[in-house]
Amino acid sequence: MSANIDGGVNIAAFICQKALETPHKRAVVVPAARDRFGRVAYTGITFRQLEEETNRFARGFNKVGIKRGTKTVVMIKPGIEFFITFFALSKVGATMIMIDPGIGLKSLKKCIAEAQPEAFVGLTLAHALRVLMRWSPATIKTCVTLGPRLFWGGHRFYDLRDDDASEYETIMMPPDEMAALMFTSGSTGISKGVVYTHGILTNQVRFIQETYGFTPEDVDLATFPLFGLFDVCLGMTAVIPDMDASKPAKADPRKLIEAITDNGATSMFGSPALVDTLSRYGSEHDIKLPSIRQVISCGAPARNDILQRFHRMLGDKCEIFTPYGATEALPVSSIGSRMILGETAAKTDAGGGTCVGYPMPQVQVRIIRISDEPIAEWSENLLVKPGEIGEITVKGPIVTREYYCRPESTAQAKIKEGNEIWHRMGDIGRIDEKGRLWFCGRKSHRVETASSLYFSIPCERVFNQHPKVFRTALAGVGKIGQQTPVLCVELEKNITEINTDSLIKELEAIARKYTHTSGISHFLIHPGFPVDIRHNAKINRETLSEWAAEKLKGRI
Repeated sequence: MSANIDGGVNIAAFICQKALETPHKRAVVVPAARDRFGRVAYTGITFRQLEEETNRFARGFNKVGIKRGTKTVVMIKPGIEFFITFFALSKVGATMIMIDPGIGLKSLKKCIAEAQPEAFVGLTLAHALRVLMRWSPATIKTCVTLGPRLFWGGHRFYDLRDDDASEYETIMMPPDEMAALMFTSGSTGISKGVVYTHGILTNQVRFIQETYGFTPEDVDLATFPLFGLFDVCLGMTAVIPDMDASKPAKADPRKLIEAITDNGATSMFGSPALVDTLSRYGSEHDIKLPSIRQVISCGAPARNDILQRFHRMLGDKCEIFTPYGATEALPVSSIGSRMILGETAAKTDAGGGTCVGYPMPQVQVRIIRISDEPIAEWSENLLVKPGEIGEITVKGPIVTREYYCRPESTAQAKIKEGNEIWHRMGDIGRIDEKGRLWFCGRKSHRVETASSLYFSIPCERVFNQHPKVFRTALAGVGKIGQQTPVLCVELEKNITEINTDSLIKELEAIARKYTHTSGISHFLIHPGFPVDIRHNAKINRETLSEWAAEKLKGRI
């Protein structure tokens, strides 16, 4: 069976296909326990077993009323049950609601109310919070608990495991029918439900395969749940490490290395924060990872120093790829570390922005004039001159068309061109003479003074090269059009004592070296930047702007 056949598509069909092709290959591997010597004992599930379990649970979900179009919240930690649940719900045609619990209880309640779910499949803690916080009690009618079921009733997860493991007739769906609501992390604004269709999900799997050449022989260290789902669709083994997926920056590098070496991982996905942590540990302890042949890292712009440090842990032929995209459109483009370090790094270091590579062959990228106003209809008059910095827009088979129940947000982010949709990424960038896309920061993070315009990434990069600086963030204090640019500075992690006055003088000297930073004259040392909850890498510059305004009150 194929995921794309006459009559419709369904991402679960990939699992049916892989179960026929490689029935005995491990699909998912998770750490289960340790023996008395500290060695990890792993448990896993083969593709045949995964297919059979999804058949059993598809029947079970259907019997309790979860069927085609049933909006179902899924709050299960990455593991075997997560994969079974996702693909079983896909088989019955349910609409899955995926929300990162790290966004906070208040935001969770708002997102769930907005989605109006009819079913809730979650861990014991998730259900306890659902009841106590009154998450959409008027709409949720079917509850399934993984773990002890307490006072809320409903069904136990494993009670739904049907005796019949034979093939379940997967519902093949129209490509434009809603498959899932994937909520944004809220790191660059309020969390919004992005409408994923069945066509978009299957196209994402196809594009990732075509771009990175994964094979059924590959074993992937999956530190982000969504990429773990893609792994098994591609016939790879997804190894789930012992870590909190909602806090990648705090992952124990020893456990990551253990999972890689124990399972012979050939690839890994990791946010820049996780890669930074892992590379620092590897550098300190002279660790090598010879089995890894490629790495995918996304969620924030790649730092050249982190790429260089991580490369020293990897084989000579290994490459680190950094795809560019967003929940609303992924993947848009991709670039390898060899091109970054060999061709684009010098321009990045000089403040030229971060090169995010060539657009995917199936995706169109255009740069339009910067505007904060909605744009109803596409026009070629919106385009900037070749090479000029502007707002990044994209169109293609992986571009979502709308936010769920948020017409104003949809109008702000989408531009119609006939029956097609251009998505405004909310990012600033340019396309160079070779057709590569360069990222220059979020549109909302630009700083506008009475006479100048500052973009976050080009400004910050020139200061990030200071040996005592871990990273910087440009903040704007005051009203747009009359803002004062302020550079917030986070020190390198191993620095305990520092002469702040001397450091600021050195940063002021760097600012004067470049035309695009010469107007920055305020520098503030920050104890630790607020970052997004999904990748722990995107800096919350809005919060930093409020902090900077308070620190500089009466001085500007």
